[in-house]
Amino acid sequence: MNRYLLSSVTKVVLVFALMTYSLGSYAQSAQEKGLAIAKERKLRDMGWGDSIGDMSMILRNARGDEVERKMRLKSLEMVDDGDKGLTIFDQPLDVKGTAFLTFSHTIEPDDQWMYLPKLSKVKRIRTRNKSGPFMGSEFAFEDMSSFEIEKYEFKYLRDETFEGQPSYVVEQVPLDKNSGYTKQIVWIDKKHYRVLQIESYDRKRSLLKVLIMNDYTLYLDKYWRSLSMEMFNEQNGKSTELLTHELKFKVGLSDSDFDEARLKNVK
Repeated sequence: MNRYLLSSVTKVVLVFALMTYSLGSYAQSAQEKGLAIAKERKLRDMGWGDSIGDMSMILRNARGDEVERKMRLKSLEMVDDGDKGLTIFDQPLDVKGTAFLTFSHTIEPDDQWMYLPKLSKVKRIRTRNKSGPFMGSEFAFEDMSSFEIEKYEFKYLRDETFEGQPSYVVEQVPLDKNSGYTKQIVWIDKKHYRVLQIESYDRKRSLLKVLIMNDYTLYLDKYWRSLSMEMFNEQNGKSTELLTHELKFKVGLSDSDFDEARLKNVK
């Protein structure tokens, strides 16, 4: 082989090697892609500040019988930690005045308290009890916390069309050993990165609950909120629906509105 031909062959081999290396270095693993999707989901919901909402909680048993509760939700976005939330129940009379306060955290276990007016007592929710039912609903206490990336390991599973919307399907595994879930499968639409459905699996790795999120509405030209969320318990046939009737942002809430010491007097 002459020197010119050898040089040409060497260049081709070198270019091919560089292309292969380049493609390999940019190829994402399923874990990396899952994390990237989760980060984009979180990024698109940053900067909303604070909000207040009027809501209904509808509890349905396996026979379809309903109990409705009226409540208000106050939320405060935190820059360097998880968000804060305060839920106040107004109706019916047996739950009137009950207040639930949660401080979500990115790494440490969440702090949660509940004021029970019948006992005139503020009860701290223990970390090992976060998988328990919130106010007798199909939502667990851990479901009431803000979504924080640091709480999970992620894995991209596949692309899938969900109710006509091209979506990513991502597995997220809670890192908290006290979580009631071994894993959650999340459907996220590709256009807006909104959560459409979450399947939650119990400690025996059996399907426990399915959360469906509907009626998305855009606020402040940027932030999507589901005004209808329904949690179905696949094991007992019960369900709980959360309906948002009114939602306002940038209302001027501050840390002082989320004070555990003031739960007894919250209005």
